[in-house]
Amino acid sequence: MTAKAESGLGTPTKSENVVMQFFVRFRNAGVFVIFVALLVLATIISPGQNFMREANLETLLALGPEFCIIALGIGVLMIAGEFDLSIGSVLAFCALIFTVLLEQGVNPFIATVVTLIGGALIGMFNGLVTVKGQIVSFIATLGSMMFWRGMTVILAGDKMRAVTLDQYPLFTNVFIGSLGGVLPTQAIWLLFFGVILFLLLHHRRFGNWIYATGDNLMAARAMGINTGRVKIACFVIVGALCGFAAVLQMSRLAAFSSRVGTDWELRAVAAAVVGGTSLLGGRGSLVGIFLGGVIIVVIDNMVTLARLAYEWTYMVFGIVTLGAVLMDLIIEKRIQRGSAS
Repeated sequence: MTAKAESGLGTPTKSENVVMQFFVRFRNAGVFVIFVALLVLATIISPGQNFMREANLETLLALGPEFCIIALGIGVLMIAGEFDLSIGSVLAFCALIFTVLLEQGVNPFIATVVTLIGGALIGMFNGLVTVKGQIVSFIATLGSMMFWRGMTVILAGDKMRAVTLDQYPLFTNVFIGSLGGVLPTQAIWLLFFGVILFLLLHHRRFGNWIYATGDNLMAARAMGINTGRVKIACFVIVGALCGFAAVLQMSRLAAFSSRVGTDWELRAVAAAVVGGTSLLGGRGSLVGIFLGGVIIVVIDNMVTLARLAYEWTYMVFGIVTLGAVLMDLIIEKRIQRGSAS
């Protein structure tokens, strides 16, 4: 074989260059492929193709945002290089705050503000413990997860508590109503927070600080970025979003349980990873995180419609997460190969 032929083997073809350029420009393409594939699979395996029926889609749009809103915050925090395993417990404690305030006759709008502040303060506490205490966030928030869940159970017990909002129609219309009788307002709230965080992450200086902090902490500090404040701010965002999700969930369920939010911690991390967020920080996009959250919600709904044992959900989560990571690695290698050439 001639040297020319040998060198030709290492040269990317025109079609390969087109594919590589496509993935460079559209890093979320792989996530979108998984999303579409899941939609097709869910439609096929659901009895009577119930997945695509209007009633089920409305249910997805009403329930899904409660999880996806928190997943967006977790994704932003992971880009900054940190984790928060306490979101399920913080959600439960914030739900308790909201429920107790309503029981005391507090206006639900005021109760919502107090609940958001409570969630933000818990997030700030997690951030301060992680940054000032120099404790790995995985460990710090693991302790926070157990503390707030235990606190919720001790204060509320295992009994269900009614959340009554019948006398506040404006509040219910704003938070759990529907637009035109078709689109649940929960979906609108998800889009609202998605747009706000998208602008914050991709079109503001603070977003650049988040990426720099997660990518290279020492280099970010050398650039004059207060990385500690950036991380604490990201924890606060997660806590506030937990508070808001708690309000949505309590308003929809009209009942409080100390077990709400169980297992949401790893699901949120899975959503961010499926969405292309690096576990090491410094890489990810809000569009990808959004799609990752929706994928997790679709999987949950798909398993339920297929009438499979709930344990199957975890298996599917694992398969999809691994598949998304492998696809992302393939895309990354092709990008690096193209950069080297």
